[in-house]
Amino acid sequence: MRIEHITNPTSQKLEQIEAFVKSHSDANFFQSTFYYLICQNSPKIEAAYIVAFDQNVIIGILLVVKQYQIDLPFLRFLSSRNLIWGGPLVQNNNIAVVEQLFICYESVFSKVIYTQIRNLADTTYCKNLLQKKGFDYEPHLNLIIDLEQPMEELWKHIHSKRKNEIRRATKEGTLFEKKSDLESLSRCYHILKEVYGRAKLPLPHIQHFEEIFQKDRLKIFVAVYEEKIIGCMLCISYKDILFDYYAGAYTHFYNKYPNDLLPWEVVKWGKENGFKSFDFGGAGNPHIPYGVRDYKMKFGGKLVDNGRYEHIHYPHLFKLVKFGFKFYRNIIK
Repeated sequence: MRIEHITNPTSQKLEQIEAFVKSHSDANFFQSTFYYLICQNSPKIEAAYIVAFDQNVIIGILLVVKQYQIDLPFLRFLSSRNLIWGGPLVQNNNIAVVEQLFICYESVFSKVIYTQIRNLADTTYCKNLLQKKGFDYEPHLNLIIDLEQPMEELWKHIHSKRKNEIRRATKEGTLFEKKSDLESLSRCYHILKEVYGRAKLPLPHIQHFEEIFQKDRLKIFVAVYEEKIIGCMLCISYKDILFDYYAGAYTHFYNKYPNDLLPWEVVKWGKENGFKSFDFGGAGNPHIPYGVRDYKMKFGGKLVDNGRYEHIHYPHLFKLVKFGFKFYRNIIK
């Protein structure tokens, strides 16, 4: 077995990696070469692959994305984290390959405050290994809607109150549209800035979304009232999965029900365009009350607990940064 840390792959190597990803049963956008290239061209984001070879055949990959919020000396380090989303992908879930991938990871990528692994599939087979390497596991839910059901079944599973609000949206004059232009993306980003700014949560630079759009992977869905975009849902398409990436609406237009209309119309669009599932995204820890989960569950679907892992590389600094972030949020409030 040969392990390579790849930061600047050739086009031939990218093709080889993408072929492996697509052939894997747990293939996902966040381990694909599309996402790698997008991250490489996005501000405050870096990406690199760790690849395992048997002879010259790929038998495992791990795409690691480094994110930081402040691009200044030392503050860049303090605001940094590594994100592994939907990985590793390993042939036949070979635990020996996973171990070699993470041995390389420890030697190359640990110069961040913490690492988070967001699972998109069952990782029970390597759970003990990751815990031995310092990754703490916690349950974490995703909501998946099966789009292979008949349309009548999809509607049937929506909560009655949500159905009424979808109808009210239409009565209020709120329209659903799919957009395919950068101007609409810019207007959606303005909404996301308000939503994430209000919640004091980080939001990628607009260039990140533009890169996904240019790779023809970003689907832009909007709620429109009196010719103004009042809500949006930016989804990623990969293979037969439609993934809810970022969404939001202007608070002063909540009475036009954009957050009720959009998910249902996106589910319908996904169904009509041949997608097999809609990943409605994170629904939090099942043991902790979470309003977002309550909201998403009213659209039907199945809660799946694939969990996530987190490794704090510098515990004392992590506590300091966490305290500083809370202090900052209180000041802003």
